[in-house]
Amino acid sequence: MDTCGKVFKYADNVDTDVIIPARYLNTPDARELSLHCMEDLDGEFVKQVEHGDILVAGWNFGCGSSREHAPLVIKTCGVGCVIAKSFARIFYRNAINIGLPILECEQAAEEIRAGDRVRVDFDTGVITDMTTGKTYAAQPFPAFIQNIVSCGGLLNSLAKEQGNG
Repeated sequence: MDTCGKVFKYADNVDTDVIIPARYLNTPDARELSLHCMEDLDGEFVKQVEHGDILVAGWNFGCGSSREHAPLVIKTCGVGCVIAKSFARIFYRNAINIGLPILECEQAAEEIRAGDRVRVDFDTGVITDMTTGKTYAAQPFPAFIQNIVSCGGLLNSLAKEQGNG
């Protein structure tokens, strides 16, 4: 499994209130929520993001409140992967639970630039900046977590396991 797309780059400590501002959490509709993804940080993000694009960020991505909406709106916007130096633990867990691919790779997060085209191979953890030709090695998820992500999240993977998916 892999993804390829254009990079949107952000700094350290991007919190869940910036990913999806609380003022929009009065709807359960993920599509409607995704129209406001990153709007307080990058007002052009939802107008420019395309299926498979990649977010690259610094330390502690997804810090703040524990809302599951944050990784959900990123995924619903079509983002194929988030690469960061590190993730807030609850965001990390929520991303896996809803099937949003994420990778920690300090060097890639440091060196990849906004607008670069990047390919991510989730099986090997290899991140290739197609703009510069550089490759980076992230630790891939173990097979059972890759299965959760490829099924679209924890509930889908459990349903598939039980023969209901």
